[in-house]
Amino acid sequence: MVALIAGAIFGIWIGYNPKDLSAPTFIEQQQSAINDLNILMPLLGLFTILLTLTSAFLHKKEKGVFVVLLIASVFLVFSGLTTKFGNQPINSIVMTWNMHSPPNNWMELRNKWWFFHELRTFSAFIGLCLIVWISMKKD
Repeated sequence: MVALIAGAIFGIWIGYNPKDLSAPTFIEQQQSAINDLNILMPLLGLFTILLTLTSAFLHKKEKGVFVVLLIASVFLVFSGLTTKFGNQPINSIVMTWNMHSPPNNWMELRNKWWFFHELRTFSAFIGLCLIVWISMKKD
């Protein structure tokens, strides 16, 4: 599950950098992505966090595994909180925009959204790496 979340976030980071987009293109792209992902991704993220925490507690007798999975969960929670309190408030604003008359501060909000996206990408990637590492080490 964490690979699905981290992969989707990474794909957005690689393929959807908005820095060179015109306002209408950015608005159209963002509104489409928000419509398609704004419910599914947070639900998958929550499910992934719960699975990681469950796995940690199932391994509580194996101190190393338990601790690494808890740390991975912290990174996943940070990614989710960044989305909830960083990206999603901006998403709500972007959904009100008309692509033919963007607000004067559209670039500022675009850049702020991208900053939060980079934070959550980095955090989710670290969580994924920790889970993969401890899974490989355990076997």
